[in-house]
Amino acid sequence: MIAVIMAGGAGTRFWPLSRNSMPKQYLRIAGERSMIQLTVDRLLPRIPLRDIFIVTSADQVPLVRVHLPDLPRDNIIIEPFGMNTAPCIALSMLFLREIRSCSGDAAIVILPADHVIRDREAFLRSLDQAQETAAEDYLVTFGIVPSYPATGFGYIEAGGEIAPGVNQVVRFKEKPDLATAQSFIQQGNFFWNSGMFAWKLNTILASIASLTPEIQAVLLRIAEGWRKDGITADLSAIYAQMPRQPVDIAIMEPAPCRAVIPVDYGWSDVGSWKALAKLNRPDPEGNILPRRHFSRDARANFIQSNKFTAVIGVDNLCLVETDDALLITTLDRSEDVKFVVEHLQKEGFSDLL
Repeated sequence: MIAVIMAGGAGTRFWPLSRNSMPKQYLRIAGERSMIQLTVDRLLPRIPLRDIFIVTSADQVPLVRVHLPDLPRDNIIIEPFGMNTAPCIALSMLFLREIRSCSGDAAIVILPADHVIRDREAFLRSLDQAQETAAEDYLVTFGIVPSYPATGFGYIEAGGEIAPGVNQVVRFKEKPDLATAQSFIQQGNFFWNSGMFAWKLNTILASIASLTPEIQAVLLRIAEGWRKDGITADLSAIYAQMPRQPVDIAIMEPAPCRAVIPVDYGWSDVGSWKALAKLNRPDPEGNILPRRHFSRDARANFIQSNKFTAVIGVDNLCLVETDDALLITTLDRSEDVKFVVEHLQKEGFSDLL
């Protein structure tokens, strides 16, 4: 199996800690190692480093090399700039075929660089299931067994069983309202869309060619550029013509042969400060506080600061401090940090981005 890790995102929902110069996947927010390091570590019992590829934007290549110094340099697939997951994956699959001459029957697993998975052994077992299913020309996705009626995730409706622990995909559903999410939980055959996929190289390339003619046209021009000028060819103008579509919409939804593997291995996309708070062990009052602190009549607060912190009479507070910025909100509104980033971009405060 070959692993392709997508590591080009900006991680704006973790402002002010995440910046353009240090996106979320390079932060140590889920352990002693960065998220991209943890993602690679998780794979190594099953996939050797020589078969792990990182796809990232050109400006993040130096960060990849710092965080993964043992990764072969030609295992970094460079996007001229970030687009969306369909262009990113399409470019990566073309790279594996055209530059690395990978077998069309090679099994590929696609993973984001910034997810948390607690049960590594269960994760590795699911890769074995995915490889077996992909061998039958299915496009495979991993569906997370929901622990609550989340409205922030897309869902996958599972149908009949293909093999033990593997089901057909009936449909993909975008983020639902609360009532719809509750009905999904009650039905029992809906799973969170994890954004992780597996397939054979030939299968995905054939799907791209048949389902997304716009992407296919760009890929043909990129392949021509590589053959003419080599891997260092400047393909920015060509790549900019890619449609900015997620792979779910461009490929998975219209594909005729799809499978989902329901999994329950302590997964989180760590999509907000609130999600990160849930990954930490709180004190008896539910607080996540700096090592040096004082608290009184304070409950369910998340505070990240290098300073001694006193917390008195406040609940559900989210406070994140860096050298040049301070975020103060509630945990329930922590995803609204995206509006701060939009404001900074609009006002030209590039030093805070």
